[in-house]
Amino acid sequence: MTSVWSYENKRVIVSGGGGAGMGAATVRELDQLGAEVHVLDLKEPPIKVASYHSVDLRDSDAIAAAVEAIGATIHGLFNCAGLPGGRFSDVDTMVVNFASMRHLTDLVVGHMSEGAAIASISSGAGAGWMGNIAKWMPLVTCDGFADTVEWIEDHPEEIASGYAPSKEAIIVWTIWRSFELGKLGIRINCTSPGPTDTPMMPDFEDQVGKAFMDNYPIPLGRRATPEEQAYPIIFLNSAAASSITGENILTDGGTMGAMAVGTLDISAFAFPE
Repeated sequence: MTSVWSYENKRVIVSGGGGAGMGAATVRELDQLGAEVHVLDLKEPPIKVASYHSVDLRDSDAIAAAVEAIGATIHGLFNCAGLPGGRFSDVDTMVVNFASMRHLTDLVVGHMSEGAAIASISSGAGAGWMGNIAKWMPLVTCDGFADTVEWIEDHPEEIASGYAPSKEAIIVWTIWRSFELGKLGIRINCTSPGPTDTPMMPDFEDQVGKAFMDNYPIPLGRRATPEEQAYPIIFLNSAAASSITGENILTDGGTMGAMAVGTLDISAFAFPE
């Protein structure tokens, strides 16, 4: 009997599976679990995979060509790609983190059947999503990639700073999309990591200050590793999570939960705009 944790005989796509961050950690672990792994990224994957496609995620045609080349049945999609904002424009950050992720997902769904699953990496920076559902619904309900990009370009105030808005949009879209995908037997979830030691960390330190990131309150007392962020999304796309869909799972070491119940005083910690 096949274990519910196994990825044997499963074909998966990892967007952002190159380099050395969460996506790369996901690729390594999926390979160990027996998956046939296909990677989309501008950086090469950390290990030999079934196929690697060098794709600029701002190029919708390149995304479509990669999915077509992979073809056949896809059992799992891992959306791990993203820009940190800062040195990247708000529009590019929103397009890569949200519009391209959504476009890739829509294309891959056409290769999925009942039992398949999608997991995306959002962020603790998207914690304000509940208060901004009305703002993001016009974006998440856009019809296709071109309309999504047009909305982003036409709403500079809404997308200001790029990173946090993109992460809020991922969460709202994941929950919204889960209803229709559920009718097909396809699950979709996302995670919201806190500070994690990846190659993006210097970008965040440049934006908000190294002292801010060093003193970020994490009840576990340390930053996560890329592997610790890979494990939850691998779980979410496995048979072990077969009743979980439309969820945003906090993987932030307890920060947001502690703030919600008051054991961590948010007033003592100034979050940047």
